[in-house]
Amino acid sequence: MLNISNYYERLVIDRLWKLAEQADEPFSQAFQEDVACLALNKLPPCYVRNTIDKGINVSEQQYQEMANAVDMAVEQAIQQVLRRPREHRND
Repeated sequence: MLNISNYYERLVIDRLWKLAEQADEPFSQAFQEDVACLALNKLPPCYVRNTIDKGINVSEQQYQEMANAVDMAVEQAIQQVLRRPREHRND
C-alpha cells in the first residue's frame, strides 16, 4: 500500500481539535466527521508522502495561506452542518 495522504486532512483535524477544546459543549464524532468532510471538499488536494516533507518545503507565507483557507473552510462547514435540521444530523 502506498503511504500518501492529503496534507489538508491534518490541518483540518488540528483546527477541529482546537475548536473542540474551546467549545462549551463537546463536538460529537459524527459532527466532526461531517465538518471535516465538508471542509476538505472546499480545499484543494495537496497529497504528500510525508507531512514533514511538506512542512519543510512550504514557506511561512504559504503555510499561513493554507491555514487561513482551512479556517475559512472549517467555519463554513460548521455553519452548513448547524443549518441542517436536527433530525437530519447524526450528532
